[in-house]
Amino acid sequence: MTDAPEDTEASAHEAHGGGLGSRLNWLRAAVLGANDGVVSTAGLVVGVAGATESRAALLTAGLSGLLAGSMSMAAGEYVSVSTQRDSEEAALAQEKRELREDPEAELAELTALLAARGLSADVAREAAEQLTERDALRAHARVELGIDPDDLTNPWHAAGASFLAFTVGALLPLLAIVLPPTSVRLWVTVGSVLAALALTGWWSARLGSAPAGRAILRNVGGGALAMAVTYAAGSLLGATGI
Repeated sequence: MTDAPEDTEASAHEAHGGGLGSRLNWLRAAVLGANDGVVSTAGLVVGVAGATESRAALLTAGLSGLLAGSMSMAAGEYVSVSTQRDSEEAALAQEKRELREDPEAELAELTALLAARGLSADVAREAAEQLTERDALRAHARVELGIDPDDLTNPWHAAGASFLAFTVGALLPLLAIVLPPTSVRLWVTVGSVLAALALTGWWSARLGSAPAGRAILRNVGGGALAMAVTYAAGSLLGATGI
């Protein structure tokens, strides 16, 4: 039987691909988190800039938006990934129970799954037996469930990554609105935000192998609209003296 090593190599390649896909998902989430930080904070500080020229007011609003947004992102990601991890652990527990109660049926199931991937019946059976002897739960987790028992999603890592990504994105419009002179702070903020959104749009499109032009236009257009609306609202409130 010379096909078993090939199957082992294919499994290793698949595991590597899965790890790469996971890393790309994390990177994409980081880019989107930074994008959210840029847009939401830019809209906030530009809106306040439409109502007042007070640097203290702009700094207070920007910092408040940064902290509230980053904490909200972290909490939301923690809850979401915790739910995913709970589902993964429940699936592994069920698989472990099934392996204990009916190992022959599980072996047949693993054989069928491997055969469905293109292996002949004999090779699939031999590969299933070897994988079961080595680590039955790991084999079923990867082949049947698509889960790596040694690399379950970590809600704390996800929360920390979201917090950091949003904070980094939010710092750009915050610094751009409070550091320059009053006469140019709005234009500096708008220009730097649109440039950052073009970059994140291009990068997110590259990660998803999508056309960059449309992604950049959507990102820049959405950010420009958000700033225009909040600035108009701030200017209106500032003019009324509310």
